[in-house]
Amino acid sequence: MTDDIDKPSNNAAGNNAAGNNAADHETAERTNAPPKGERIAKLLARAGVGSRRAVERMIEAGMVKQDDIVITTPATLISSVDGITVDGMIVKPPEPTKIWKYHKPAGRMTTYYDPEGRPTIFQALPSNMPRVLSVGRLDLNTEGLLLLTNDGELSRWLELPATGWLRTYKVRCHGYFDREKVDEIRRGVTIDDVRYRGVKIYINENREQSNIWLTIGIKEGKNREVRKLLEYIGLQVTRLIRLSFGPFELGEMKRGDIQEVSLKDMQLHCADFFKDKGIMEISAQTEDAKTRKNKTKSGWAKAKPKTNARRTNKKRTDPKRKDSQKNDPSKTRKPSRKR
Repeated sequence: MTDDIDKPSNNAAGNNAAGNNAADHETAERTNAPPKGERIAKLLARAGVGSRRAVERMIEAGMVKQDDIVITTPATLISSVDGITVDGMIVKPPEPTKIWKYHKPAGRMTTYYDPEGRPTIFQALPSNMPRVLSVGRLDLNTEGLLLLTNDGELSRWLELPATGWLRTYKVRCHGYFDREKVDEIRRGVTIDDVRYRGVKIYINENREQSNIWLTIGIKEGKNREVRKLLEYIGLQVTRLIRLSFGPFELGEMKRGDIQEVSLKDMQLHCADFFKDKGIMEISAQTEDAKTRKNKTKSGWAKAKPKTNARRTNKKRTDPKRKDSQKNDPSKTRKPSRKR
């Protein structure tokens, strides 16, 4: 009897085994479940702190904290920017992605801080502008179109030559160029151990004057690329103006002007960037809602004109004259005979 009581029955043993298997399955599911949140470098880049690489450098420098605790790896997962600070500054949640066109004047640096104290483009932006990043840079004395965005990931994507976008510049030069070297830079050339892709250059090769204007288009945007290429063919740049960056053009913008790119144009030209993010659908719906709201009628309703209103151009006839016309047989029309 005792042995029968102490030994569990086969049914009890089966139930225990099934319970253990279910518990192991739940543990395995928790272990294999995808982690919640995003990498901190990616989320801060979308919040406009900087490009993902720049954020990673900030983390390595110990500038990024969460609830006053230094974050040591860019692989840290977070679901929001609550409690995140960068160099003591609170990070705001990401806003809808936007792009601006800015006509950069000469004499301003494309940076937030210049150790030499020279003026920067960000100091000249309107006070109601959010924190933005520049898409690439323009030299101190280079002017023209500069793209700005509040999305660090988009900024990096726009900079990459993989987009295939042409950056067009109008250049005033001094000197006499070498025609053979012009053909070299059109095909691609190596200067000081740096390889430059072929460029599109439009130059009047019949002109013999020392001061000329030309147009050049590049696809990479390496450091001082246009100046180095033109110096290679024998020309010294005296003025450099960027006219376009891919599909975005400077147009008639004046120096210092800034214009926001419409959602429609941003969605059209940056479709490859947004296609896997699911952001554009929400933004497009918001834009459509705004458009419908603007089209709604406002103000007092206008009264409808009366259907039997007298025409303003209709001549009034004298009643006496009307009676005399009836009594005059010469003015009476005879009914037409039916054939």
